[in-house]
Amino acid sequence: MGDLLEVKELTVEYRTRRATIRAVNNVSLTLNKGSTLGIVGESGSGKSTLGHAISRLVDPPGVVASGHIYFDGVDILSLGVEEMRKIRGKRIAMVFQDPMSSLSPVKKVGDHFVEYIRQHDPSVSPADALNDARKIFEDLGMERSRVGDYPHQFSGGMRQRVMVGLALALRPELIIADEPTTALDVVVEAQILELLRELKKKYSVSLMLITHNMGVVAETADRIAVMYAGKLMEVSTTANLFTHPMNPYTGALLGSIPNILVDDQVLKSIPGTPPDMASLPPGCPFSPRCPHVFDRCRVEDPLLTRLADGTETACHLYG
Repeated sequence: MGDLLEVKELTVEYRTRRATIRAVNNVSLTLNKGSTLGIVGESGSGKSTLGHAISRLVDPPGVVASGHIYFDGVDILSLGVEEMRKIRGKRIAMVFQDPMSSLSPVKKVGDHFVEYIRQHDPSVSPADALNDARKIFEDLGMERSRVGDYPHQFSGGMRQRVMVGLALALRPELIIADEPTTALDVVVEAQILELLRELKKKYSVSLMLITHNMGVVAETADRIAVMYAGKLMEVSTTANLFTHPMNPYTGALLGSIPNILVDDQVLKSIPGTPPDMASLPPGCPFSPRCPHVFDRCRVEDPLLTRLADGTETACHLYG
């Protein structure tokens, strides 16, 4: 299957009085039709900014400084506001982190669906839009009658289901899910992930899953892109990344994951803290925390290099 999304040399900056912060730094990646791409990394690594940039939702003082975002062959960064509105929601949908801040507390959940559907297609009657919402609720494993409830009448996991349903309402080709399981307990998290897998197949949708949770992408993603300080550190298939991580940062992330099958496991924390994005160190941004650092790392930022197995990694150990 061909590429649905191609991001080429994308840079997103936040220009403040204090400094220019490069939240996404020269990122290039692809997402095939019908597949799932996981975007992982610590908080502040640029994951959410990347997702917002693809949806053209970067707010000031953020700006897309350079690069291209090709969606189904069209550079969406070249589109006007009205042209982008026809794509956003209808062809590219986003599931945000906090459903309570995305749903109006004074509107019934069904009314959110009606407004969303008719905003893109006014020819759809309110009754038909509400009936579509009921059908989606069934697919979400919820009673059809609950479209008449208010957001506060739903649990956190149910509200997240509603957000997934809204994203699916217009049958988009790509859903960008930004931390869809944040603040959910492990049981509900597993339910949401299973729901995403089922709906992905049923609706033939591609998925970009943004998370700091490596376990989430292990169960869901076909390929994984690891971000640190705004740049890609590694891009690989899920199987390769978990069995043979090539970048020291990826290895450090995997080393910090608890394994319930190991009785005497010693978790390894990553020393230090993520860098100040307004004052990055010279060379590789991970060099102050890397166990394999050598002199070149401190002066030269490594480029993303493709290895023999297809893995891409930004590390001087390989070139």
